[in-house]
Amino acid sequence: MGKKNRKVVIIGSGLVGSSCAYAMINQSICDEIVLVSRSYEHAAGQALDLSHCADFTSTRTRVRAGYYADCADADIVVLTAGANVKAGQKRMDIIAEAASITREIVASVMNSGFDGIFVVAANPVDIVTQITAQVSGLPRHRVIGTGTSIDSARLKTLFADVFRIDPRSVHGYAMGEHGESQFVAWSHVTIGGKPILQIVEEHKLRFPDLDLNDIARKTKDAGWEIFTRKGSTQFGIGSAIAYIVRSILNDDHRIIAVSAILDGEYGQTDVCVGVPAIIGDGGIEELIEFNLSDDEKELFERSCEIIRAGLESVSQPT
Repeated sequence: MGKKNRKVVIIGSGLVGSSCAYAMINQSICDEIVLVSRSYEHAAGQALDLSHCADFTSTRTRVRAGYYADCADADIVVLTAGANVKAGQKRMDIIAEAASITREIVASVMNSGFDGIFVVAANPVDIVTQITAQVSGLPRHRVIGTGTSIDSARLKTLFADVFRIDPRSVHGYAMGEHGESQFVAWSHVTIGGKPILQIVEEHKLRFPDLDLNDIARKTKDAGWEIFTRKGSTQFGIGSAIAYIVRSILNDDHRIIAVSAILDGEYGQTDVCVGVPAIIGDGGIEELIEFNLSDDEKELFERSCEIIRAGLESVSQPT
């Protein structure tokens, strides 16, 4: 019996797409990666460069440039191509362009006969993920956005610096929009199993300068700080995509904060927003519903309203 080939197609061979491919190759996540781009030559160059990692990794991942037709038998299609945020813009400023690009790409992917799982990273990711679901017609559990996965990782890194611990010992999530209206669910952040709100209350003298509002602000603004300094983000989000892909292909059932379309969860319907979810080989296996505080519920509702308004601004008449 032949071994099943675990195949991932990445749409977009720019900084994010290539960083995602690089992370997957070095972690031996899949057997084959196909890069699809508007410029075949650019994708071919990236694939050739990435193929030279093979001698330095534990297993060989085949990587090549390809076309939309290669999506037909893919397990996962990763969508990184989209509109680029320019200096002075916010993610929501590129909605119209992003919507147009997404509809074109997703239609081309589905025309190939693709019947797998979408992992979406293009911004504004919550809206692009929902458009991907609309155009593809796939069930909601098979269309996953990177959402606040990268923001949650940034939150953990900030706490790791404050408490001088491994960020993996911090458990907590940024939720809502991957953007300006995101928030940290402080009622569910723990360090070593101990609630952060309890730690702050018990150790005021030990951590006199710890300001949770400032931590939340730095979490939200981290991407813009990177963008201001170097003009793009790539490694963190590339690793976040790879982490989601790995949980799908390995059926890891990891809990990750992703963009998911809600259908009654958190009292919301038909909106794609960042929430913790169990990710396995079926895609989103289950959404985790936190018992949010009243303040957090208000922040979550506000974030959902902003995403809805953005989606409505680019909705096509039926």
